Order: sequence, then C-alpha cells, then structure tokens
Amino acid sequence: MEKKFIEDINSPEVRIFAALTERELAAKCGLFIAESPKVIASALDCGMEPVAFLCEKRHIEGDAREVLARSPGATLYTGTRGTLSSLTGYTLTRGVLCAMRRPQLPALEEVARGASRLAVIDGVCDTTNIGAIFRSAAALGIDGVLLTRGSCDPLNRRSIRVSMGTVFRVPWTWIDRPSDVREAGFKVAALALSDDSVPLDHPALKGEPRLALVLGTEGDGLSRRVIEDADYVVRIPMSRGVDSLNVAAASAVAFWELRKNQ
Repeated sequence: MEKKFIEDINSPEVRIFAALTERELAAKCGLFIAESPKVIASALDCGMEPVAFLCEKRHIEGDAREVLARSPGATLYTGTRGTLSSLTGYTLTRGVLCAMRRPQLPALEEVARGASRLAVIDGVCDTTNIGAIFRSAAALGIDGVLLTRGSCDPLNRRSIRVSMGTVFRVPWTWIDRPSDVREAGFKVAALALSDDSVPLDHPALKGEPRLALVLGTEGDGLSRRVIEDADYVVRIPMSRGVDSLNVAAASAVAFWELRKNQ
C-alpha cells in the first residue's frame, strides 16, 4: 500500500475527502466515503472496492490496521488528527475514512426477484432516517429497498454510518414512482393516516405473498397520488393522542409486524 503524509490541507491529492460535495464525488468521481473501521470492514465484506484511505497516523497500527491490511491496492493518506480534522471539517470516527467505488446498481427486477417483502422510500431526504431504515430493513427481514429519486442517497457518508454498513447488505436501487413495483408482482401498501386505512396487523396484509411497504417523508408524508395508487393504506395504531411516529421508527414497527415467514 502506498502511504503519503499530508501536511497541506489544500493538496489536490486529498480533494476527494474535502473539496467535493458528496453529490459531486458521486457524479464526477464515481466514489462514496465510508467512515470508521467497522463500517469500512462491512463494505469490504460486501465486495466494495477501496480506492484511498484518509487515516490518522496513530490509527494505522491501531483501529484501522485490519481494514488497511485488506486493501493493498489503495492509497493511504495520513497525518495528525488536527490536520485531518482541518481538511475534512470534522473529527474522523475512529480516525479513518475510505473512498470507495460506487457499485453498479441492479435493476428493479433483480432486486424483486425471489423477494416477498420490499421497502419503498418515497422522498425521504434526511440522511439519518435513510440509514436507520436500512438498518431496520437488514435486521427485520426486508428483501430489498427501492428509493424514488427525490430521496437521499443511501451511500451518503452519514447514511452509511447510521446504518452501520447495512446499506451494503440489502439490495437496493432507484425507481421513478412507488407503483413501479407492481410490475414485479407486488401489492403496494402505503403507510399513511387516512380515513380508509387498515391497521398494520390486518390479516389481509399478512396474507400477501409479495408486499411493498411505502414510507414517506417527514412532515408531509406520502402524496395523495401515491396513497390513491396504493392497494392498501395502512396505519400503525397509536395511543395517548399520538398520531404518528418518526419514519425510521415507523419502518421498524412495520417491518417487524409484516415480516415474512410468520
């Protein structure tokens, strides 16, 4: 592994870690950033290709040692904690970042093949919520995740970190609209407050062999068009005057209740 010590935070060699926004990093370089040894190890386990590391000097033989040893073809940029924090604008989690190549995403048909439960994320643009939804999807038996194009990129650095690397373990791709999943043979269940909604534990939902659960953005929720296009409108029963949950919390409840092979 080639190792380079960084003293000048304006060095063009490390612009991928600081000078580019995440959107620019994806569009111009085809890269994403993973943060912390545990998350980087999860990415490597799932076949992600490392290009370059940015690592505090003290972590090279410490927390980052294993992931660096697994990436002999990558370049290692290192420096003091103060230098690297000045470069990135934040303190590195466990002292290490890794720039990786973005994977080729599958088609909708590939994500849906053999699946019985899918999550559809429609217009959710909070990176923390995206990461938390992926973590719940991975833990609670969701076979794949589909995102409409107004949603946040799951390969955003914060989304990856919040998900604890599970964004690499669950198949996902972009779609144009939630109803696209019908082409793959799924019934669409929109989680929304509506007069004609059915409770989450309704027998008809549990009996569906292939069900896609549609989750909307904070505040506005799902659009009227998405709700009207759904096969089911579903509510999570509440008490004490609470009308709704954060979308990440709601996803975990729904994924558990409607999990496959009950």
